Amino acid sequence: MATPADTSPLGLTTLAPPAPEQPPAAAAAQRQVRPDIEPDQTGLTGQILVGVFVGLPMLALLAAAPLAWGWGLGWHDIVIAVVFYAISGLGISMGYHRYFTHGSFKANRPFKIALAVAGTLALEGPVLTWVADHRRHHKYSDKEGDPHSPWRFGNDWKALTKGLAYAHMGWMFDPNRTSQEKFCPDWLADSDIRRMDRWFPWLVAASFLAPALIGGLWAWSWQGAVTAFFWASLVRISFLHHVTWSINSICHTFGKEEFSVRDKSRNVNWLAILSFGESWHNLHHADPTCARHGALKGQIDIAARLIWVAEKLGWASDVRWPDEARLTGKRTGSRKLGSMTRRVERAPGPVAGR
Repeated sequence: MATPADTSPLGLTTLAPPAPEQPPAAAAAQRQVRPDIEPDQTGLTGQILVGVFVGLPMLALLAAAPLAWGWGLGWHDIVIAVVFYAISGLGISMGYHRYFTHGSFKANRPFKIALAVAGTLALEGPVLTWVADHRRHHKYSDKEGDPHSPWRFGNDWKALTKGLAYAHMGWMFDPNRTSQEKFCPDWLADSDIRRMDRWFPWLVAASFLAPALIGGLWAWSWQGAVTAFFWASLVRISFLHHVTWSINSICHTFGKEEFSVRDKSRNVNWLAILSFGESWHNLHHADPTCARHGALKGQIDIAARLIWVAEKLGWASDVRWPDEARLTGKRTGSRKLGSMTRRVERAPGPVAGR
């Protein structure tokens, strides 16, 4: 009997061949496989820091609407916030997710480092932690072992409500840590990425303070620094967090299934622009290494378009664009594949009259 399908760290599903008989010594050695979860190495301090990173920007976001009507919001703040949102959000979408986690393309060294820095500015964790968690998510998507499935507590409305809250935020307070040695040994062996991982606290400080510095210099006043810190640091970070977390929660609960998958991943149109194309989540789970998630005609995928630009500039290579032959059989509807798709080569037919 064939063994069950397994998933590689890059998200590729393979069917293992039947396991041969093994001597007792070999079987015992095989049982020493590295576990998915490592013991808690952060302790109470680490969980408190997570609470500060999550809670402080969220409080700013809740206060943002009433403050906007009174004082403290100007064009300087909007421009700085939008620019930092784009840099850090694309750092997650293009960098942390499509490049570092799934290997959707290869990047030259400067581009690789730039993607790591940009993703870190989002304050969603060091690159190695993010990659390990997301690769584990794909290995066990919406099953036991998935770090943030909204279906972990059951299917009824009470369980799903609890699951949505857990998938959106609660999972980050789990004291267990995904094993980086098991899920991202490739990046652990990269000295540049280990360095970026160690520099996480300094890049966090830069993400908070750089908007304030720019706002203060632009307005040439301390008020400009304060308002830029509020809108372009606190509010921007919190808003991006909730957009990213919505991919874990909303995009595994609601939306359209336009490709056949084995989990609950769905496409959510209204999140596409804010998430730079990440909310075309159904296609992503159907073909995890694909560089374009919005593969169907009319689906806006900003990150994919910028990967296309990087490819033209020579910064990216070996890009895994949507493959018509691979995706045609997975589509559940008749909607056509969009641009950047590798088309099936068809032999020319007979010429009429011959």
